Amino acid sequence: MGKRRAKRSNKSKKPIKNVKGQRLLEEGMLLILALLITFTIVVIGSSVLFLGKINKNDMIEPTKVSTNKPVNILLLGTDIGDPSQPNNNAIKRTDTIMVLNYNPKEKKLQVVSIPRDTLIDVNGKNLKINSAYAIGGEKRVKSEVEKLLNISINYIAKIDYNAFREFIDAIGGIKMQIERNMIYDDEGQNLHINFKKGEIVKLDGKKAEEFFRWRKNNDGSGFANGDLDRIENQQKFISKIVDKCTSPMIIFKIPSIIKALGDNIDTNMPPLKVISYGLKFSRINSEKIDMKIAQGTPKDISGESFLVFDKNLNKDIITSLSSTGKGTEDISKSDITIKIFNGTKITGLAATLRDELTKIGYTRVDVGNIQERKDSLILTNNENIASKVESSVGISKIEKKPDKPEYKDYDVVIILSKDFKKFE
Repeated sequence: MGKRRAKRSNKSKKPIKNVKGQRLLEEGMLLILALLITFTIVVIGSSVLFLGKINKNDMIEPTKVSTNKPVNILLLGTDIGDPSQPNNNAIKRTDTIMVLNYNPKEKKLQVVSIPRDTLIDVNGKNLKINSAYAIGGEKRVKSEVEKLLNISINYIAKIDYNAFREFIDAIGGIKMQIERNMIYDDEGQNLHINFKKGEIVKLDGKKAEEFFRWRKNNDGSGFANGDLDRIENQQKFISKIVDKCTSPMIIFKIPSIIKALGDNIDTNMPPLKVISYGLKFSRINSEKIDMKIAQGTPKDISGESFLVFDKNLNKDIITSLSSTGKGTEDISKSDITIKIFNGTKITGLAATLRDELTKIGYTRVDVGNIQERKDSLILTNNENIASKVESSVGISKIEKKPDKPEYKDYDVVIILSKDFKKFE
């Protein structure tokens, strides 16, 4: 597996106001584990030993799907709860909830993080989605995520945070150059972070967790740009891990890696499926790995802070996670939001197309101007919508819609150039 770094969409780079730093750090840890688990399976010739160690205790039955069809895997990271009651789910919470979607046709891997403060309704009570595990285990979390995103979850993988520390120890630690003073103490958590700017430190599992958890110093100083700088810091660490795991010397660490991961993972995915998906994931180009955070609106309810999931803001995510999606005939033209940009010197071209589309049922169309372009094209992340709009406007060139601020409110962006001949 070549050296690679997963790309992040612009959406995931924008901090959500009520998404606290600890959540982002935990999601980073779990993402590392999710990707490295597949790496481990691929490089281990005796992968059956690894699979034999994965726990399947009390997991719900999976919704099986063929490996040549899109699959949704729910990744859960639970907190410790009470160390003296390791099997008491009622006192545990899912600090990290992610949906991993693999599309074999596009060879694309998408990871969507769901903020733990996301509002859910349980018997008329306002609760946060991270409390669902305490109510009904992974079955309840699965149900809430399926309702939220309007998708079907096929498999579940539950990962213990001990895996992060033990994995770092298993690969022999990571050397990092410290770019800023990181000095923080929290007696309540028995947390003491002490890294000095300029020093090169070999981080074992415990120190690596401290490096990930740091947000600010005792004197209040910290990252200049908040979450954006913290995410960049995480990416540098992740890059170091990937570099080490793609080194030939990693082969000697395999027994320790097997133990570290196998002891801390529960899944309802059949062993042969784990191998199959592991092989497929390992071949994915880095440009086809996308990480996003589900968007919402912060809201205080009875003095408690929640994130209210917004379906409009997450329309692209919901569409891309859907195993089947709506058929073209099920999509109403009046529901499709379109922005037309005139990339020519022909005055009123975008407005003319808007008027024509309005006549045939597209009622949510805006127009604008951009610099001249050579080719007309349609930008959208929904194949079914693309097919419908293509037949309406006569533009055959279709590309994925980039995560740009000016595009985010639209299902489709149409860019017109001098080659546009619909009305000739």
